[in-house]
Amino acid sequence: MTEQTLIILKPDCMEKKIAGEVIGRFEKAGFELKAAKVIQLSADVLREHYAHVADRPFYPEIEAFMSSRPVMVMILEGDDVINRVRDLLGPTDSMAAPAGTIRGDLGTDKMVNVVHASDGPETAKVEIARFFG
Repeated sequence: MTEQTLIILKPDCMEKKIAGEVIGRFEKAGFELKAAKVIQLSADVLREHYAHVADRPFYPEIEAFMSSRPVMVMILEGDDVINRVRDLLGPTDSMAAPAGTIRGDLGTDKMVNVVHASDGPETAKVEIARFFG
């Protein structure tokens, strides 16, 4: 089933200049890049995007990291793209992600983990609308 997902190449990805490598892995998996742009995330957008943890004590660290430099937001499309991208990424904690996954090969920890990806079809819809209108 063809679907879409939102991807954010996080500040660490942009700083390490590995965006091309990450995009290449998505393309090799057969996904189509439907839209992309580089943006600076504002506090308002971040509070909305991370509303599920915005009241937690660690949220200010997330906001500081995610607003530390411009990021690339993308829409990927393909068959079962949401689940397959999450498999390519590996677990959220890069330290627990196996070699061969994007986070296992390129990430640092739970937050500095290269890529955000939508976790389900409804989330993808909301996130795509948030960043692409």
